[in-house]
Amino acid sequence: MDIPSNDHKIRSFFIAVACIATSFVAGAIGSLATIPNIPTWYASLEKPPLLPPNEVFGPVWTVLYLLIGISLYLVVKTRSPKNKILAYSAFSTQLVLNTLWSLVFFGLHLPWLGVVVITLLITSILATIYYFRKYSSLAAWLFVPYLAWVCFASYLTIGVAILN
Repeated sequence: MDIPSNDHKIRSFFIAVACIATSFVAGAIGSLATIPNIPTWYASLEKPPLLPPNEVFGPVWTVLYLLIGISLYLVVKTRSPKNKILAYSAFSTQLVLNTLWSLVFFGLHLPWLGVVVITLLITSILATIYYFRKYSSLAAWLFVPYLAWVCFASYLTIGVAILN
């Protein structure tokens, strides 16, 4: 049985932090477009039923970005002879689309383009789950709450687009 050295533990810790930070950076970039527009443009819109209070979104996204980062870490740390380029590409794509949705919907005030972006985001999340499960079933499962929330967000996005 191999006992990890202190160097290995320290390296593993920093890789975990980097993976989690990657997710939170994407969220932070998106929030630059989102936060200033909530009390102004977004407040003036007609919204669909089932919209949670604005205070729900921050904590939910915080948990989801943490899960996404942990998921990435699980794939990164998995030793595998298989090339991980497709898994990393799918992950990167969903993270870029996640950020892009905030920029398009909140920053540019384009709900219908937001519908297009969030549809692509759902597709890329499914691809990430598919590729991540080849390396870690837990990594794939950690994406399921995110997928569910983004599906709900797509309902909200479509609702805002139709109503406005």
